[in-house]
Amino acid sequence: MSATDATADSAVAGRASDERLRRWRLVLGGGPADGTGRALTGTDAAMDGALSALYGVGDGKERRADRRSAGLEGSAPSVARWLGDIRTYFPNSVVQVMQRDAIDRLGLSTLLLEPEMLEAVEADVHLVGTLLSLDKAMPETTKETARMVVRKVVEDLEKRLATCTRATLTGALDRSARTSRPRYRDIDWDRTIRANLANYLPEHGTVVPERLIGHGRVSRSLKKDVVLCIDQSGSMAASVVHAAVFGAVLASMRSIATRLVVFDTAVVDLTDQLDDPVDVLFGTRLGGGTDINRALAYCQSRITRPADTVVVLISDLYEGGIRDEMLKRVASMKASGVQFVALLALSDEGAPAYDHDHAAALAALGAPAFACTPDLFPEVMAAAIEKRPLPVPAGI
Repeated sequence: MSATDATADSAVAGRASDERLRRWRLVLGGGPADGTGRALTGTDAAMDGALSALYGVGDGKERRADRRSAGLEGSAPSVARWLGDIRTYFPNSVVQVMQRDAIDRLGLSTLLLEPEMLEAVEADVHLVGTLLSLDKAMPETTKETARMVVRKVVEDLEKRLATCTRATLTGALDRSARTSRPRYRDIDWDRTIRANLANYLPEHGTVVPERLIGHGRVSRSLKKDVVLCIDQSGSMAASVVHAAVFGAVLASMRSIATRLVVFDTAVVDLTDQLDDPVDVLFGTRLGGGTDINRALAYCQSRITRPADTVVVLISDLYEGGIRDEMLKRVASMKASGVQFVALLALSDEGAPAYDHDHAAALAALGAPAFACTPDLFPEVMAAAIEKRPLPVPAGI
């Protein structure tokens, strides 16, 4: 190796080592304890300042002298500047995490009551949940801005989820409506021929159909009733947001009659607001107790076609009502022909906390309870509509 090559390799190694020190310095936050000895300048110094303002707090109340010591100080101007900084230096996914941490660690929820603050934040599902929990304390001057923030998140979710949901469920509805004794004009010739290829007679060049497959004659009428029964306790905020969006999408499909019910210890039917999921969300009241039995009793009383009804309970199953009555009600609905689906969460937040005993009791009744992502939900509904096994994630 020549001296020039050795010098070049040494320079590359030096830059790599400096980059590692830079990254560790940003992670550790500086001070005598970080051990890097690396100084930050320019953009790196600004990034470190933004991180220090949030993560330089010890227990959330006292600053530690040997760690980052800046802070947001709970004032709207400093928080607004900080929000601008993190949106400048970090990608949206990181910004959303840092915003949630700021609300949780530093108690900045009350600052969201100011319109100027709401306009500065990066809107996501978690922020919507926080705004809904603050709704009753929100001044009128802020509510319109809050609705704009919530609507933006809802519209983004609808763009992401609506097309796939409609396509998946339309296919499931068509399959569930097929009949083996169709009228001539309702025969699905393509599927009938494929189902009877074993009966092909080569000498006659024809297929003898032993089984006819038809489209059915319910294509212009209601095929299924869907009841979304949603727990609105505080831990279910993200699930409430996604359920409201899915409820609006289902309600837009003429072949599905959709009912949306939210509950804590009381039951509220928000079906008449399903044309606007934002109205649905502001009709909820996050927090409070839980009475699943009362909610299921209400839903059961609204079922008129049990064999064509899907009931979706979205709850962490921490029941404050009568447990045995709740289980009897689920068993009764299933015995009448209702397809019962129990979702512990409808969100992207990972494994939720839930009542394991109640989940096991539902599973024993043939209604496994599991957490469901928004992307999986259309497949879950399609399976329920077709009365086939639900796509329960592995490990449940």
